[in-house]
Amino acid sequence: MGMFDGLAGFGVTFSTMFRKVVTEDYPRVKKVTAPRYHGRHQLNRHPDGLEKCVGCELCAWACPADAIYVEGGDNTDEERYSPGERYGAIYQINYLRCIGCGLCIEACPTRSLTMTNEYELADDDRQDLIYDKERLLAPLLPGMEQPPHPMRLGEDEQDYYVQGPEMARRPDVQDQVREEIPMTPGAVPGEAR
Repeated sequence: MGMFDGLAGFGVTFSTMFRKVVTEDYPRVKKVTAPRYHGRHQLNRHPDGLEKCVGCELCAWACPADAIYVEGGDNTDEERYSPGERYGAIYQINYLRCIGCGLCIEACPTRSLTMTNEYELADDDRQDLIYDKERLLAPLLPGMEQPPHPMRLGEDEQDYYVQGPEMARRPDVQDQVREEIPMTPGAVPGEAR
């Protein structure tokens, strides 16, 4: 150990002492995330408002942190929440456990579960960090109807999962869905709220 070893340790401090300070104004200016950032989860919907989740529980099985709880329910002709035979009756994600790995979205066969760019998930109440289905569902856009309701984009679930995206883009199907679903006053079809 030499006489100048202590001063060498302060080399990093002295080299950064005269640089300009970088200050982030976080609460007022939010950081823009990368397009593929894994943030808060979202349960997606079909263009007519039915849920894409079929209650298969594959996301819960794939989660290494055991943060997802799914309980499937059966659709009936009177109460239909998704185009398939089943839907996710209870869906919860515990963000106290979630590690943001994205294995759940890889396991989802219907692309129902995706991750958004929202990263503000901190809270001072532990119970508020357990997101239920109502908080996870994507918002209803103009032209969508709150489930339960009958299928509007085809006769069976194959129409939704195989031909659904193409059918939703066709103008004649869009007009038919708009006629069947009452629009909210001031809503413009195709625009997000």
